[in-house]
Amino acid sequence: MSERRLISSGSSFEAVAGYSRAVVDGRDIFVSGTTGYDYGAMQLPEDLIEQTHGCFRNIAAALGEAGAGLDDVVRVRYIVTRAEYAEEVFPIFGQYFATARPAATLIVAGLLQPEMKIEIEVTARKKA
Repeated sequence: MSERRLISSGSSFEAVAGYSRAVVDGRDIFVSGTTGYDYGAMQLPEDLIEQTHGCFRNIAAALGEAGAGLDDVVRVRYIVTRAEYAEEVFPIFGQYFATARPAATLIVAGLLQPEMKIEIEVTARKKA
């Protein structure tokens, strides 16, 4: 039987909405769609670039708690609210995933709150 463990960001919204920031199931780690919300300052930066870096910081924190890192990511889904954002964030994606080079999908769609510009979801696999 594989280990199943829930990881929380500490957000009260997780309990309200019935989800976890990440779920570890054996070697697999499933990180929920993650925005660039700064939990230390309890605010969301206005800038797309800052939000993108914030997404990666929050994802890296969840992966770290699961015993993995960004280099262990095998699948990523990016959601941006405007198609023109793609050109701005592609180089940032490349910085964080230069080694992992995960399978990726980019979706243009609305997000829960109008100030959210990007959300990122990843799946990682811990090394044996």
